[in-house]
Amino acid sequence: MRVKFAYAVSIAAAVAMLTACGKKQDGEAGAGASAATAAAAPASEAATVVKIGHAAPLTGSIAHLGKDNENGARLAVEEINAQGLTIDGHKIQLELDAQDDAADPKTGTAVAQKLVDDHVVAVVGHLNSGVSIPASKIYSDANIVQISPSSTNPAYTQQGFKTTYRVVATDAQQGPALANYATKALGAKRIAIVDDATAYGKGLADEFAKTVEANGAKVVAREATNDRATDFRAILTKIKSVQPDVIMFGGMDATGGPFTKQAAALGIRAKILGGDGVCTDKVGELAGTAVQNLVCSEAGLALSKMDKGADFEKKYVDRFHTPVQIYAPFTYDAVYVIVDAMKRANSIEAPKVLAAMPSTDYNGVIGHIAFDDKGDLKESAITLYDFKDGKKAVLDVVKM
Repeated sequence: MRVKFAYAVSIAAAVAMLTACGKKQDGEAGAGASAATAAAAPASEAATVVKIGHAAPLTGSIAHLGKDNENGARLAVEEINAQGLTIDGHKIQLELDAQDDAADPKTGTAVAQKLVDDHVVAVVGHLNSGVSIPASKIYSDANIVQISPSSTNPAYTQQGFKTTYRVVATDAQQGPALANYATKALGAKRIAIVDDATAYGKGLADEFAKTVEANGAKVVAREATNDRATDFRAILTKIKSVQPDVIMFGGMDATGGPFTKQAAALGIRAKILGGDGVCTDKVGELAGTAVQNLVCSEAGLALSKMDKGADFEKKYVDRFHTPVQIYAPFTYDAVYVIVDAMKRANSIEAPKVLAAMPSTDYNGVIGHIAFDDKGDLKESAITLYDFKDGKKAVLDVVKM
């Protein structure tokens, strides 16, 4: 990426020079001395704009999650600009290049290409594994860092790309955590599994299935729906007939809420488990009172368990006047990780920022951030939640 640094004479200096013309101060030479002083004053440097890309669904059924992610990134950008950023002796003004990928793989790849064409220094995104994975090839070809704040499918960082990073745990950790809760804490022997057929939902369900079977439980039903479905009664009626102890749902809150509500309406008493996609306060609204039968996980620490969580939450609510959904702290930290790499590289060129990423050693809101050779976190956690009065409540934390 070619960057030109622009310089400009300050307006204040120019005004001072014009005002001084024809006047003398305290018997000293006026116009000539003042003009010479103004000419000798150092030029003021105009800040160079550096774009950081952000991609998430801003329309559709999970737009609230995408906007939450965008807000976290925007908060970081605004803070850094307010503090002042200098790279290689030059003033830098960050700009968040926010794009809507609609949680759709085809749209996501078009968005990825647009961000590349916009010459972003790095990208925070995408939200969904099913979008992050196809988009990652475009960023890899362009040598642009991609940090996903919420894509948990293990395949995302297993493609051999040096550009893929994430600041959450993976489904290879989240699936087993849910499975161990099902078989050990709940003592479940008969398990039903439903996923939304996305890379995220199916990937999480597959990891869950491996562990419950390894723990000696039996998968008595395995069903698939889609991420736009609203009526699950046919699937749930079939599942009810095999009398499972637990039903695991791999999907997002927009589908997981109605799924949980309809299960209760059919008289299904099995505990329902879900991953981070359903683990929002929004699912409480969608599931109604049935949400008390749901246990879900997040691929990271709960905000309440983060050392800097309370401070972040206050700043976020003060700025956006809405509560944190899930991954805003993760997008916030992702921006700071990118800026940290820029500082260590002493460059705003994307390939040089990429080269600095493997040595990341950063303490953020979410905790200590350092990456393994695939771009996954060296240290992570899974948080399990149940619901009290329709709101998430921490049930357990599993350190990885």
